[in-house]
Order: sequence, then structure tokens, then C-alpha cells
Amino acid sequence: MPEPLPADELSPAAVPGRILVVDDEEGIRESLDALLSSEGYVVETAATAGAGLTRMGQASFDLVLLDLMMPDRSGMDVLRDIRERDRDTPVFLITAYGSVDVAVDALKAGANDYFSKPWKNEKLLVEIDRTISKRRLEHENVQLKRVLKQRYSFPNIVGKSERMMRVLDLVSQVAPSRTNILITGETGTGKELIAKAIHTNSVRGDQMFFAVNSGSLPPDLLESTLFGHTKGAFTSAVASQKGYFEIANRGTIFFDEIGTLSLDMQAKLLRVIQEKEFRPLGSGETIRVDVRILAATNADLRRLVEESRFREDLYYRLNVINIVLPPLRDRKEDIPPLVEHFFVKYCRENEKFLDGGERSLLRFDPEAMQILMDHNWPGNVRELENVVERAVVLAAQSSVPLDVLPDYLLQAGGLRIRRDSSGGLAPDASLFEIVADYERRKIIEALEASNWSQTEAAEALRIPLSTLNQKIKRLEIPIRRRADRSVSN
Repeated sequence: MPEPLPADELSPAAVPGRILVVDDEEGIRESLDALLSSEGYVVETAATAGAGLTRMGQASFDLVLLDLMMPDRSGMDVLRDIRERDRDTPVFLITAYGSVDVAVDALKAGANDYFSKPWKNEKLLVEIDRTISKRRLEHENVQLKRVLKQRYSFPNIVGKSERMMRVLDLVSQVAPSRTNILITGETGTGKELIAKAIHTNSVRGDQMFFAVNSGSLPPDLLESTLFGHTKGAFTSAVASQKGYFEIANRGTIFFDEIGTLSLDMQAKLLRVIQEKEFRPLGSGETIRVDVRILAATNADLRRLVEESRFREDLYYRLNVINIVLPPLRDRKEDIPPLVEHFFVKYCRENEKFLDGGERSLLRFDPEAMQILMDHNWPGNVRELENVVERAVVLAAQSSVPLDVLPDYLLQAGGLRIRRDSSGGLAPDASLFEIVADYERRKIIEALEASNWSQTEAAEALRIPLSTLNQKIKRLEIPIRRRADRSVSN
């Protein structure tokens, strides 16, 4: 029986909602602010269309009250702009010029409701509550489906970012179909993992799944691997052998790095896709098969087509559905759960730092974790996995320190501390920035007190010299030459 969902994953909001009021009349803004605040809503106001759009780009709202006539732009134009970037947030249009035509135009442009001035407060509050409650319920249903999907359908795919959730939504939609799928993304983003999830969640899930690295085999061996051969078909063919297509009948074949296939092999693959049949090497017999094709690439296949290095007809056969995997640098909120996932995996393999159940006792020190969050991960999830595996092997205690990270991460791990025009911390500085700024100042004080002797400063700070050196590099502290204390004034 599935375990119950944590309460915090589906809990209702603590307040009725956040509402943005966009109206050029100060009296209207103040009255709506007072009315809505008295009902427990968090209210923000904007006096112009531009200010309202800017605020929507900075924060999320449960509903927008938008004036139709404003000095800088019309509310109808603003409504269209909102709908281009956000189809979900409810928008109520408010105007002093009530007419059926205006109401119809507003609803066609994407407004959820329409109120003429002066409105009845009771009716406005009822409609706001109904709309926000309906949207929140729809959102919670989507989140519930996603939580269940991630927990029970795709156990090896880790991520909670919106971009990965959209990928999983698409995977769940296309998995049951018979459609060929092209999975694109940088090296290390997990294309084969997605292919396996599609296969596992399809009607073919109990049949064979073969992964073929298209660029790792020479063409003649690849052809034999895919289509099989008869005895004597070539010099070393001492016995007949079935190929992947015959063995995987009613199953799935995944072609990794499909762009590396030779043009000859592309033609043969296209024939199998179109005709659903092939001939083993050295055989005159035609074998019919039902195999789903999944393909992946980190190359631009469209460009390869333009350069005549990839067949256009095969490209369109494969690219019926395109699943694009985001690089890790664009979904950094997934780094902590990925780290935890790999800690568990490698603690099990190395039989260390397990709590006796399913969890790992290891945790990165905050400074080490911040380096992981700051890194751009050109090798994506595969690179992160290697770093975590190294940490598990080298860890001597449950709190994993900075010095277990690879040198290239430490050297590139300069922390960006954002500052305002006066040189102080930015008003919205994160906790990491606040701590790093304090630590930087204390290290500089210790260095100045020791006449810039790093050895003496390390002793004063009671940390190893190697740790001080790493912090100096990470915090970008400029090192000065020691003054000669023997020189008298």
C-alpha cells in the first residue's frame, strides 16, 4: 500500500491569497486594498500598466484586478500581455464604462470576469473567493498527480523543478502510445533514463528494451547487431545470430546519439520504421517486427539535415514527439534532491553511512553545498553524480567538508556576493551571502592582524592552512604582500 503523502506537499495556503490591484486612481486602489485586506488577502497595488506588469514578473499572484483605462496603456492591451506570459492567473477587468461589447471583448481576450464601477463589494468578494478557490484546487490536483507520478511511476528520475515536472508530464502522456520519440539534451542530462521510463510505462513495459550507442560500433558490426546474420554471412559468422530487432519484437529499441549513424544505416533504419520488416545479413528471408523506436541526441539534427549528413525523411519519422531535457544549470533547485539520491545510492554500494533504513547519514557542509549550487555543471547530472560518489568514498564523517570536492570545483567556486551601490550587501541578500560576507571580513581582519601571514591567520582562526587557502580563493580575498616588520620608522 502506498505511503501517505506528506502534509506539506498538498497543504492549503496559510492566507486566502495574494491579489494585485492595477488602477491609476488612488482612491480605487486604497478602497480595494482596505476591502481585500479586511478579508485576509495580501494586497499589492500598482498605479500604471507598466508597474503592474513589472510586479507580475517579480512575484506570483492568485488574482489580478485590472483597470480598463489607464494613462500609459489600455487594460485590454495589458490583459493580452499577461496572457502571453501567464495563462493561469485569474484576471478581473474593472471599468467605469460598462457595456456588453466591452465585457465580451474582455472575456475573449482572456479575462476571467468583468466588473463595472461602482461594483457591489459582496459580489466582488464572492467571485474572488470562488475563482481563487477553484484555481487553487486545480493547482493542487495537478501537484498531486505530479507527486504520485514522480514517487511511483518514475522512481529513478529525481527532480522537483517546474521544467522537470513538465518533462514528466509529457513522458506520462506519450509513454502509452506507439509513437516514435526523439529525446534531445546535452550530454549527461539523463536521456537514456527518460527512454527507459517511457518504455517501462508503456504497454511494452514487460517486453525487451535494448539501448544502442549508435557511434560506438563500426557500421558492419552495428548492422549485424541490429538485424542479425546467418551462418557464413561474413568471415567470422560461424553461426546464425538474431539481431536486436528480432529479439525486441513488441518491445523498444533506444538509439543513443542517433546523429552519428552512417547514411547507409539511416536508410536501413528508415526501411524498418516504414515497412516494419528487415532482412538479416546473408539471408533472403524477410522478418516482420513491431518495435518502438526511441532516439536521443545532443546534436542539432535539423542542422545535420541541412548539411546532408542526416536524412530528412528519417528525421521526421523520429521527431514525431520531441522531449527536450533541460541542463542542470537551468534547474538548480534539483541539485539538493539529486545529491540526496546519489548519497543513498553510493552509501549502499560502499556499505557506509546508512541509518539502517533507506536514508543516508551524509550531508555536505553548507559551504560545500553552496559551491555545488553555484557550479554550472557542463557535464550535467552525470558530473554531479561523479562528485557525490567521490564524496561518499572520501567521507570520514557524516558532515562532508569542503576539501572532499574536486580541485576544479574549489578553484572555480568563487562566491558571488551581490552588493548595493554603497558596497554593502544587497537588500535581498541570501543567508549564504550574509554568512560569506561576515566570514570574508573576519578572515581579512585575521590576515591584517598577522601582517598577511596566512599561516598565523589560520592559527588565529583555528582552521587548517589548506582550509584558509580554499576560503581565500572562494571568497575572492585579494592577498597583499607582508610588510617587513624589521624596518624601523
